[in-house]
Amino acid sequence: MTARPANAHQARLLKLLRDGGPNSRAQLGDQVDLSRSKLAVEVDRLLETGLVVADGLAASRGGRRSHNIRLAPELRFLGVDIGATSIDVAVTNAELEVLGHLNHPMDVREGPVAVFEQVLSMAAKLRATGLAEGFDGAGIGVPGPVRFPEGVPVAPPIMPGWDGFPVREALSQDLGCPVMVDNDVNLMAMGEQHAGVARSVVDFLCIKIGTGIGCGIVVGGEVYRGTTGSAGDIGHIQVEPDGRPCACGNKGCLEAHFSGAALAGDAEEAARSGRSEELAARLETAGRLTAVDVAAAAAAGDTTSIELIREGGNRVGQVIAGLVSFFNPGLVVIGGGVTGLGHTLLASVRTQVYRQSLPLATGNLPIVLGELGPTAGVIGAARLISDHLFSPA
Repeated sequence: MTARPANAHQARLLKLLRDGGPNSRAQLGDQVDLSRSKLAVEVDRLLETGLVVADGLAASRGGRRSHNIRLAPELRFLGVDIGATSIDVAVTNAELEVLGHLNHPMDVREGPVAVFEQVLSMAAKLRATGLAEGFDGAGIGVPGPVRFPEGVPVAPPIMPGWDGFPVREALSQDLGCPVMVDNDVNLMAMGEQHAGVARSVVDFLCIKIGTGIGCGIVVGGEVYRGTTGSAGDIGHIQVEPDGRPCACGNKGCLEAHFSGAALAGDAEEAARSGRSEELAARLETAGRLTAVDVAAAAAAGDTTSIELIREGGNRVGQVIAGLVSFFNPGLVVIGGGVTGLGHTLLASVRTQVYRQSLPLATGNLPIVLGELGPTAGVIGAARLISDHLFSPA
């Protein structure tokens, strides 16, 4: 993809076609502030670039039938969501429909070189299936703070060896296409906004609870990243004065007390101390415990596991209550690996938020689990690069 929209009107038309699918000139005219003649000029210019193509006649609205147009069907985006313990890679079309998706376990602590070798291998496998001859752009999510304009991770607590690594530049060279990089929870928020539970909401929070904890902040339909790109790093808000040491160097952070790693550690301690026979049996079988084991033990009625989930939900709810009072969102979405803990976790979070925040902020506030699971991040990554490419150069 070498063409880019020439102006803001063309960019708006491309994003409408991306988000709404094929549309007629007449229907597009209903959504943009352009005269009929000006709209015709901009659409014709987009047709000349090859970014959009004619797509048959639209349904009649009375009088002469309008032609449908759509984004070029051969456009392909690569979405990459690098988590702490796994990588998701997907190919989408220009309308961000997932055409192929791969997942591979991988420890982000192995460093950027090893991780990106795996990413490139997965991208090559998807390309070999015939889904894409090449990629017009790629979006990458990483589980740590990113200096957004440069696409560079900055002192990420759970990503040793990644500080200052030129992710955007390195992958752009390897993939041969433009690349954009962002924090993984921002991409989860963008995915849920495009195709998930947040489709009709313009102001919302998206909380990701996995190995770490982060928050995507969407204001007026756009991700808010802050001055340097670190907005939403709620995992390092203190919930316990002089509490547990955290990977960031501070004590008592939310992430140190309730994340996938913290929950697994608490579960293993409960198993070894004899507080839970169910967890002890699972630990003996597997040699280690994860949040998945805690969820399964809770589902089997293990009271210790249920209490661990409730305590964690209370801590998360405590932090979200402060965010709700400050931001007054229209929706709170909770996603990430730990959401396998399900409605026990959700109930605890809701209880804390509704108890601590003012009624004006919570009276009509849904707090829900994300709809898309592991595809949220890769769809968000494709949305990130398409936002970039569908903007004037």
